[in-house]
Amino acid sequence: MNQIAKHAPSIEKGKLRRARLAQARQRSKFNRKLVTPEGAELTLKLASAGQRAGAFIADWIIIVILFVAILFGVSETSKGIGQNGEQIAGALAMLLIFILRNFYFIFFEIGRRAATPGKRLVGLRVASRNGGQLTANAILARNFVREVEVFVPLGFLLQAMISGGGVNGWISLSGLIWSGLFLFLPAMNKDKLRLGDIVAGTWVITAPKIKLLRDITKSRDQSGDAAARFAFTAKQLDTYGIHELHVLENVLRKSSPDVKASVADRIRVKISWTRQPGESDIEFLREYYAGLRRNLEQKLLLGQRKADKFDKGK
Repeated sequence: MNQIAKHAPSIEKGKLRRARLAQARQRSKFNRKLVTPEGAELTLKLASAGQRAGAFIADWIIIVILFVAILFGVSETSKGIGQNGEQIAGALAMLLIFILRNFYFIFFEIGRRAATPGKRLVGLRVASRNGGQLTANAILARNFVREVEVFVPLGFLLQAMISGGGVNGWISLSGLIWSGLFLFLPAMNKDKLRLGDIVAGTWVITAPKIKLLRDITKSRDQSGDAAARFAFTAKQLDTYGIHELHVLENVLRKSSPDVKASVADRIRVKISWTRQPGESDIEFLREYYAGLRRNLEQKLLLGQRKADKFDKGK
């Protein structure tokens, strides 16, 4: 009994270590390294099949609500049109529903946030798999393929239910099984890609939370006071690009205090920054580095690159 009691703490530590390793492996399954054309490395976290399903369900709840609102509005409008009101209203309703069904996802994903309301609710967005700009062609391709992924299986399902058996029923069932494979494709590959993602060269990622390099920022003041003192404007952060970020990183890592002071003074002049009372050069450089890196990484995920201070960007 004494020997068991003696080894109990080490056994417990071993269990905790194995549990931590299992959690780390689970998290790493969704992490992907993306090196942009400029050489900046980003760590992205892919959306899980469950997250994507949740976002899709949320979007379809919104779509159904809009369907109902359209039908109600058209129905009320048709009452005052006259004899052919119902036919006109029916045609109008079909047109509006067609537009909603086909362009709901395109309308939101082609915007700057690259996410539908459902994706934003779950914390997801669409991104290009090669780190480049998320183009309109990619958005159109990934969403028009949804017709094959969702609506073709639904059509076969309805046909199978209506046919009630026989040859037509078996044909419909076979079509449903074949086309249904596309619907569950995200659960069958490690990157959780839809057929539309494969065609368009996109993937769905969690909305990125920028993590800066610890060895540079570990001594940064994380208080609210520091955030208030170094509240850089968008214009000030847009002054420099990726090249200057790398230079600033080297300055923070390797340079002498005199060099840091000289660089800090040049940046202050360039961005029209007034030195605050008690503000040290190293503190200013670390906070500006943090803001600049965060700004550039967020723009890179939107496909907007700024190579250096001379680049006007897109």
